[in-house]
Amino acid sequence: MDIKVLGTGCAKCKSLEEVTRKAVEEKGIDANVEKVEDLIQIMTYGVMTTPALVIDGKVAVKGRVPSVEEIKDLL
Repeated sequence: MDIKVLGTGCAKCKSLEEVTRKAVEEKGIDANVEKVEDLIQIMTYGVMTTPALVIDGKVAVKGRVPSVEEIKDLL
């Protein structure tokens, strides 16, 4: 599974990365979690509001930090 956390480095972006990594660990799944901070790359996903979570190439969440449980449901 390929997971990308899109964000420029703000507190919410860092928080999303943390809860995403925790959700992956709790589910025990094999996933590559990558933090993407480049605005050009972020815009290729059509995201104008960060943070955003991309799972296997599809934007799952944008503009907010979901709970660990919500991310686990998305995975």
